[in-house]
Amino acid sequence: MIVSYAGAGGLLTVAILMASDGRVTGRGKPAPPEIRLMTLDPGHFHAALVQKTMYPGVSPQVHVFAPLGADLTAHLNRISSYNARQENPTAWQLEVHASPDYFERMLESRPGNVVVISGRNRGKVERILASVWSGLNVLADKPWILRSADLPSVNAALSEADTRRLAAYDIMTERFEITNVLQRELVSDPSVFGRAVEGTPAEPGVYMESVHHLMKVVSGVPNIRPAWFFDTAEQGEGLNDIGTHLVDLVQWTLLPDQSVDHSRDVQVLAAQRWPTTITEADFRRVTGQPAFPDSLSAHVKDGALEYFCNTLVTYRLRGTHVTLNVIWDWEAPEGGGDTHFARYRGELSTIEVRQMQADAFRPELYVLPVDAARAPQVRAALERKVAGLQGTHPGISVDERGGLLHVAIPDTYRLGHEAHFAQVMSRYLDYLSGRARMPAWERPNMLAKYYVTTTGTEMSRRSEARVAARLAPR
Repeated sequence: MIVSYAGAGGLLTVAILMASDGRVTGRGKPAPPEIRLMTLDPGHFHAALVQKTMYPGVSPQVHVFAPLGADLTAHLNRISSYNARQENPTAWQLEVHASPDYFERMLESRPGNVVVISGRNRGKVERILASVWSGLNVLADKPWILRSADLPSVNAALSEADTRRLAAYDIMTERFEITNVLQRELVSDPSVFGRAVEGTPAEPGVYMESVHHLMKVVSGVPNIRPAWFFDTAEQGEGLNDIGTHLVDLVQWTLLPDQSVDHSRDVQVLAAQRWPTTITEADFRRVTGQPAFPDSLSAHVKDGALEYFCNTLVTYRLRGTHVTLNVIWDWEAPEGGGDTHFARYRGELSTIEVRQMQADAFRPELYVLPVDAARAPQVRAALERKVAGLQGTHPGISVDERGGLLHVAIPDTYRLGHEAHFAQVMSRYLDYLSGRARMPAWERPNMLAKYYVTTTGTEMSRRSEARVAARLAPR
């Protein structure tokens, strides 16, 4: 039957069928367009952001396979709000297949040919691998794995996708942020940047810091996180999750279009972790749950949750020392939001992306000559580079801000984090349609990326255990 779901943003047409055993299942009618989406257990809001816009050649009918519960309701609410908005409303039609064995039903019925996965991270790679074995293309949110022991499963999924001519891809939105795009261009220009400085563990050649916030607003409404988000066995720790983006950006920027062999090119040197403390009142606010669930009891101390979501890791990438600092704070300051800082040190200049209060928390790109004597040379090279980028990024220019060389970026390029999901989806559709071929370096670099995040996380736990052992009373 066709029903109207009264979502938070308005009405959404949802097709459902109650089976004789009381489960909700979809009818699985194929749609005419070539690309037919399925959404699997959408426990994270990124699953909905993929559908914040419509795409040519993609059926408006999307099949959702999930258990009944709050995660499914939240997903339907988000899609409903996109359909009901005043400006550029979407026109998605959802067919919901809700049952305890939703994953098996998806693999059996396969009403679509692309499965979107964004939710619980534990066991995610097994679902990706099973989907590929069933002949499905996969677009899966990060992280694919939480343990280094699962790296062979990532390799198996990518290898099987290659063999079957399928596209298995992870959602790397930060590659589309304009300051990251332009930073990559400048780091790749030897007349602006010079050669990369290898640095040391104390003074790395690359330093990146990302600060995210647990309480935030998404698509104009407070983002209620499921209680399992705070279970690191399900969600992962800071380096597992947000760190995936940072490791990806380092490889993508420092070694553009090059393959990275994690067994030869990467050495993880040191890592440490620490918790963000969440009171029970704040936990109720961010989850809507009345109290800490039993699954988190081991991490509740003195009435507050110790959420191990912060990680500092240092590693070498082809000789260059890289330090990543992943931080989850509770809530952003007034007028602020998540922040990103990225410094690449070259022989001629340091290229930085800063997202600070001085810039109204908007990411800006700066070039810092290594000394005053080289400043005129670096500025001239920067101006030549920016002039050469006018074909792809018209309107960018060079000026000075606070005594620093600054790449001025027009507001038209400031799309925001949520819009980057549509850009990732469009790139993925190019791969599916054959309009573009997925680069050969994506596969080894994904393995290298998850090698760093999982090995670093495991090293940080061992480091913490050693510190605790030294501090224990004797």
